[in-house]
Amino acid sequence: MTSMETAFIVHGIELTLVRKDVRHVRISIHPPDGRVRVSAPRHLTDAAIRRMLAPKLPWICRKQAEVLHRDQQPRLELVTGEHHFHFGQRYRLLVIENAGRPGVSLVGDTMELRVPPAASVEKRAAVLERWYRAQLSENVRRLLGEWERRLGVVASEVRIRRMRTRWGSCNTRARRIWVNLELAKRPHACLEYVLVHELVHLLEPSHGRRFWSLMDEFMPQWRQHRDALRSSSGPTTLADGDA
Repeated sequence: MTSMETAFIVHGIELTLVRKDVRHVRISIHPPDGRVRVSAPRHLTDAAIRRMLAPKLPWICRKQAEVLHRDQQPRLELVTGEHHFHFGQRYRLLVIENAGRPGVSLVGDTMELRVPPAASVEKRAAVLERWYRAQLSENVRRLLGEWERRLGVVASEVRIRRMRTRWGSCNTRARRIWVNLELAKRPHACLEYVLVHELVHLLEPSHGRRFWSLMDEFMPQWRQHRDALRSSSGPTTLADGDA
């Protein structure tokens, strides 16, 4: 069955409402103009959707402002003097051009980026992204074994990719988990929260009461980690407690 897309207004905020075969209401804010898109189950009435969206309006307005602000920011050029983050720590970038092997090293509060002479911004970005992926993969492997034992579940695999609207996702049928590459820049606790959140979905696919009871049982501090992610400039999707 095809989805139904209509214009919708809630307390003066214009959005696009898409009724489709989903279980929960999901809100996403899209660049560059902060367009709001809401996916909702087909059976919900307009009034029910408005009631559900009303308490989310402050979040929507905040995320719209963040999207507009982010798109006005100049792109990083990956030159010496810029600041970049690694698991929550801020580092000053030092670009070193030489004929050796490209790579990244952390030396004190400096992030050394080694690239070939006259490397383009794209090539510098590719070197940095490979390093971030390797760093994130290493930390995911370390956390995965520990949390699979605690929860008594096994994920078939955990993959890393760039995601504009989500920190993580879980295909419960395939038991496959995805985590956002940007988590390599956030504190370790944020990565741990997202990974645990998705692993708990292997015990409870929905975001119902049982899901949050399990989160409380296994990670009592999860709300603090979630709020830290939501207050950062990052993915702009909000579902019923989605990561």
